[in-house]
Amino acid sequence: MEQKKYIVEEEPVYTLNELDESLTYSYANYLNWLFDERLELIKGKIFKMSPAPSRYHQKILSNLFREVGNFLYKQPCEVYVAPFDVRFPTGSKTDSEIFTVLQPDLCVICDKTKLDDRGCLGAPDLVVEILSPGNNKKELLLKYQLYEEFGVQEYWVVSPSEQTLLIYSLDEDGKYRASKLLTLSEKAESKVLRGFKLDVDLLFED
Repeated sequence: MEQKKYIVEEEPVYTLNELDESLTYSYANYLNWLFDERLELIKGKIFKMSPAPSRYHQKILSNLFREVGNFLYKQPCEVYVAPFDVRFPTGSKTDSEIFTVLQPDLCVICDKTKLDDRGCLGAPDLVVEILSPGNNKKELLLKYQLYEEFGVQEYWVVSPSEQTLLIYSLDEDGKYRASKLLTLSEKAESKVLRGFKLDVDLLFED
């Protein structure tokens, strides 16, 4: 079995070209990347994020953030939008032992002990990803698996091009179960945010 090659140095990296995509990196390395390009780590492997999202992508995110934020006003849960690092530890919570760092478009965290000045340490209660042309199938599959594995209770996938919303909710066995595909004129309901309902038309309002 081939041994993984880990990068243990925590030296500053000033350009993306200095990174070797065949190697395994930790959050400690990630903190020392001083270039402008945004990356995510999935089990130590680098995933380049899409260029700046389209205006419509950002409009959808703004619509959703407004509705969720208004609903959560004076409630214990907090909502954040990208760029916002979510670290997923598998055991130790030390920076050098964390190998998955994602930046969901939107996330809701109800356990405030998971929040610190660098983002969220542990699984959010709800995560939303808005699809972009740059999203590849491997990335989407890996994120689905990760959110399920780490116990994200609810995962929303928004398709701007199709104007659809799919909601995955964890069942009692810790496996995702998908909602029906929600389209215009329908309402989305959250099992995590009790009482929250969203008009799909409003989500895609431009």
